[in-house]
Amino acid sequence: MAKQTHLNRQMESRHVLMISLGGVIGTGLFLSSGYTIHEAGPIGTLLAYTIGAVLVYLVMLCLGELAVAMPYTGAFHVYAKKYIGPGTGFTVAILYWLTWTIALGSEFTAAGLIMQHWFPHVATWIWSLVFMVVIFTVNAMSVRWFAEAEFWFASIKVVAIIAFIILGGLAMVGVLHLQGHAHAPFLSNYYKNGWFPNGFGGVFTTMLTVNFAFSGTELIGITAGETKDPAHTIPTAIRTTLWRLIIFFVGSMFVMAALIPYQQAGVTQSPFVLVFKAIGIPYAADIMNFVVLTAIMSAANSGLYASTRMLWSLANEGTIPKIFKRTTKRDVPLPALITSMLGGILALLSSVYAAGSVYLVLVSISGLAVVLVWMAIALSELNFRKAYLKAGHKLEDLVYQTPGYPVVPWLAFILSGLSCLLIWFDPNQRIALYYTLPFVAICYLGYYAHQKFTHSKEG
Repeated sequence: MAKQTHLNRQMESRHVLMISLGGVIGTGLFLSSGYTIHEAGPIGTLLAYTIGAVLVYLVMLCLGELAVAMPYTGAFHVYAKKYIGPGTGFTVAILYWLTWTIALGSEFTAAGLIMQHWFPHVATWIWSLVFMVVIFTVNAMSVRWFAEAEFWFASIKVVAIIAFIILGGLAMVGVLHLQGHAHAPFLSNYYKNGWFPNGFGGVFTTMLTVNFAFSGTELIGITAGETKDPAHTIPTAIRTTLWRLIIFFVGSMFVMAALIPYQQAGVTQSPFVLVFKAIGIPYAADIMNFVVLTAIMSAANSGLYASTRMLWSLANEGTIPKIFKRTTKRDVPLPALITSMLGGILALLSSVYAAGSVYLVLVSISGLAVVLVWMAIALSELNFRKAYLKAGHKLEDLVYQTPGYPVVPWLAFILSGLSCLLIWFDPNQRIALYYTLPFVAICYLGYYAHQKFTHSKEG
């Protein structure tokens, strides 16, 4: 079977823009953000999220040049294989596939638990199964169905965050009354307990969580293979990445930290619910539960799409059996889709029956995996530019150029690497290194052992 670079190009500009935004706004922002403020303090949290946003932007600038020059389905794997080495390409694909597959399992469980809020007498697993069928069907129909569903899921999340920032901002300055406060809080929560109430070290441990919270932005690279006009759409999405991350993440954190004392944040419930209740929004918990459910569905939708395309890409490159390259009439890689869905179901089962062993290992590896993929993107960009010029091409022939080359890719590579190494200084997250480094080594050894076996068999 001949290689192909992409599947059916059905995604429009509005889809890619919303996917690049929606992919990064997940349950972490709606549920876990309070814990971040609790650990790092208000200023520490803003600092960590700003550094995280800049790091992601640097990675996106690197990905931009690669994705426009080579708009392939399963992008990172192909770039890493071509410009770093085949073993790295294989490892990057497996790590990224695992990241989204593990996420699938946890998202479907979370969706079932949220539905229990409204339907306490219906078993969680029934709702999990319903959402599995819905997300699988959307992805099996066509890439257009996936993109359209993701557009609307992301739109709901974006509207909720904008409403939160506006209403919270009005409460900060006293236009809206905040229950439990005689006066408008303004910025008092930022300085009344000192700049870093838990010490400056909290910023670094939070940085790790923040980087993982930003994962999903790189989905743009995968959509490039199914976008109608990647040369125009991808640069537009990337150029707006930084300000979108700052407005939605740093903006909501700024308001949240101003309204909720850091000691109370992240202890009982979603900070969004706390603020909406304090402002007096009726049915605040129900509204936010619906938004969180949307965020979960969005993450599951993106996760199934990303993991499916990564498997298809591995088969397309001849690394895994050709059956995973087969597609339907609408260009949906169905065997890869079914396998990724089964992977998500196995992850879900391991979270129930082996939470302290198998699932712990999987979650630890997938947590670090995205940052390793970012490092591979930065290194691929460095090597691509060198190879491009060495082949006699001119720089001005590139439709999109990574600005500040080679400083930007080197910064992206080093900062991503540092965020991996910082894990060592946090006893709670150190276990991720113990599992991820051997797993990466096994991927490399497995790949080269398979290649040696294949060549000796052919010989």
